[in-house]
Amino acid sequence: MIANIAKPVFVALVLAAGCFPTSAQQAATVSISVKNHRFQPAQIHAPAKVPIELRIKNLDPTPMEFESVSLRVEKVVAGNSEGVIRLRPLEAGSYNFFDDFNPQTTGVLVVR
Repeated sequence: MIANIAKPVFVALVLAAGCFPTSAQQAATVSISVKNHRFQPAQIHAPAKVPIELRIKNLDPTPMEFESVSLRVEKVVAGNSEGVIRLRPLEAGSYNFFDDFNPQTTGVLVVR
């Protein structure tokens, strides 16, 4: 009796699963470097309304902390290494960021 009830429930769940998108939205990859306590380039660009994978390569021997109030992110990247930040889809606009360990090191993400 249980097998007879379970089969229709299983079929209904499989059919319902087909109603929802199964693949995640493709992320745009944006890269930036830090050298001599300066972002290179200081202005980066990304498309609007898609997830963004921000790759930060720290070419300095000392750590840096990528921080952005408007993006609501912060990440420490060790010296001579790389970090990745995954950002939610963003609306068009400008988003400032800085190195919290060296606040004079600033940049902007322009989303279009």
